[in-house]
Amino acid sequence: MSTSNLSNEVIAKIEDLRRRLDRANYLYYVKDQPEISDAQYDSLMRALQELEARYPQAVTPESPTQRVGATPLTEFTPHVHLAPMLSLANAFGEDELRAFDERCHKALELPSDEPIEYVCELKFDGLAVSLTYQDGKLIAGATRGNGMQGENITENLKTIKAIPLNMHNSKLDKPGAKPIPNLVEVRGEAILTHDEFHRINDEREESGEPTFANPRNAAAGSLRQLDPKITAMRRLTMFCYGVGAYEGVDFESQNKVLCALGDWGFKVNPNVKVCTNIDEVAAYINDWHTKKEKLPYDIDGMVVKVNSFAYQSQLGSVARSPRWAVAYKYPAMQATTVIIDIIVGVGRTGALTPVAIMEPVEVSGVTVSRATLHNEDEVHRKDVRIGDTVVIQRAGEVIPEVVEVVKEKRKGTEVEFHMPTKCPVCNADVERAPGEAVARCVGIACPAQIRENIIHFTSRTAMDMDGIGPALVDQLIESGLIHDPADLFFLKAENMAILDRMAQKSAENAYNAIQASKTAPLSRLIYALGIRHVGERTAAALAEHFGNIDAVTNASEEVLAEVPDVGPVVAASVVRFFHQEETAEVLRKLKEAGIDPKVEGRQQTEAFAGKSIVFTGALTKLTREQAEQLVYKLGASPSSSVSKKTSLVVAGEKAGSKLDKAHSLGVPVISEDEFLEMVKESGADL
Repeated sequence: MSTSNLSNEVIAKIEDLRRRLDRANYLYYVKDQPEISDAQYDSLMRALQELEARYPQAVTPESPTQRVGATPLTEFTPHVHLAPMLSLANAFGEDELRAFDERCHKALELPSDEPIEYVCELKFDGLAVSLTYQDGKLIAGATRGNGMQGENITENLKTIKAIPLNMHNSKLDKPGAKPIPNLVEVRGEAILTHDEFHRINDEREESGEPTFANPRNAAAGSLRQLDPKITAMRRLTMFCYGVGAYEGVDFESQNKVLCALGDWGFKVNPNVKVCTNIDEVAAYINDWHTKKEKLPYDIDGMVVKVNSFAYQSQLGSVARSPRWAVAYKYPAMQATTVIIDIIVGVGRTGALTPVAIMEPVEVSGVTVSRATLHNEDEVHRKDVRIGDTVVIQRAGEVIPEVVEVVKEKRKGTEVEFHMPTKCPVCNADVERAPGEAVARCVGIACPAQIRENIIHFTSRTAMDMDGIGPALVDQLIESGLIHDPADLFFLKAENMAILDRMAQKSAENAYNAIQASKTAPLSRLIYALGIRHVGERTAAALAEHFGNIDAVTNASEEVLAEVPDVGPVVAASVVRFFHQEETAEVLRKLKEAGIDPKVEGRQQTEAFAGKSIVFTGALTKLTREQAEQLVYKLGASPSSSVSKKTSLVVAGEKAGSKLDKAHSLGVPVISEDEFLEMVKESGADL
């Protein structure tokens, strides 16, 4: 749309906000080097959203506000690739890898002793996509499809913050740097990390939805959502590794392509090696055969490409595969074993999960004897029975799972599984809500839930109590020394020293680990409490937004729902959690133990702590961003909407509907000068 009727000041402000947000996204999601806090990012985003709402003619498709917000689609439209997305031929061993090298030598008419330079790249296990940019702006994104035509999933891809909406040229002065092309198709792989995969499955399991079998299926399903908001909640990332069609730029080699993609703002995987010959390629592949297990995402092989574009052009393609590249596939991480039994575990939210107990078998160098069966529907869908011979699979750090039953080996003595109607731990009723896939124990004092809550509380990503493992937790509970997580902080070393297999030194180490955890930040404490739907990232968002546990405890659903990474479902869950008597008792004991963390840099003033404050109208002494940062620093929560839970409205000049709503709801309203006087009287150190 035309911006001719906008003042230069407004245009400059909008462009500055977009530039700062684009830089923040790039540093956080591509470079892993954030330079501003989440609160500062949120403040910038709110400022841009308000300007674009006031001047809708200024909204552009590549604005950071457009990453999420498109209306749900009814279907995906076709997208024709400008250059085909070719599939790769496979190599399943070193002999086949060397045969590929021989074919390249023969086709290029090179002597066998003249080495060919190759580029080795990790082969990601996700969903291949193509991004089309014109004059540096993202205009389309699509799936691979049949290689010639895919599905247009632009709005979903825009939610992946590792994908730049605007290409930039950060290193144009670098020798050999490439200018932004007039047109380019950027090729890459959208993936889910193991942490995000587990988070999504935990949330789906808790809400009664079927879980995903593996990160690849979850990534593919996320990108084929008709509602981009659902895709955004899945937090995918993307590694870019090549180009299709391009105009206005030239490339000499695959390595130059990777360098250019990095310079233009794309996320390029650092685990790339330029090899001078096929021997180096083989060594690199063998090196990663074991190292791949430590990656935070799945790979299933290594892609080997002839580096020289001149050689690539000479080699050409056959059918739909290039002659200049091959995908080396690592051996499948599967094995066959027999199910001895199917037991039911009870999680910290009461969810019942069937687990297969199997004859021990080695999978990818690890001996496993258990595999998850996810839920009752999954057991019946795969028709898994006690006594069955099954194929199990282990990928990366994902828990082993049963892939399929080898029905040809059935003897007729196998036993079908049925979910118990009583909790196997406390004998309370088991209920399965209509439409949910997960059955739950409804026992309020179920020992399994208490145990899992405490184990979660002490875990590395929560309060990080090194040495307080499941075995010790079991003894502490059975001996009556603890009944909830807060009791851990009242333990003495001598209490633990009398437990079985607990020497004095071990007891002292456990005591010291508990004491050391008292300095854990607020985000870890919130996560450690085990609130349903609240993972590490959401806990960090709550901590950053509210600054102290009391503010989170007292926040309304409306205020909570405005926090990034929260939303209405999580907000309702947080409110339910903090309204329980058991939660109040745990928090009371935590404070008694001296645990009441605050976010660094925030002052908990009596006048502002825990309050929700809305600014409306034009401020004259502060910018909206400065005002919101100020109340945040003083312990309050800046909000963009007025409700019955709003503590205070600060009205500037030409205040509109928000002021009217505040009056109708009886919310206190003050002027900007009164607000500044209130700040002064609070004694804040500004």
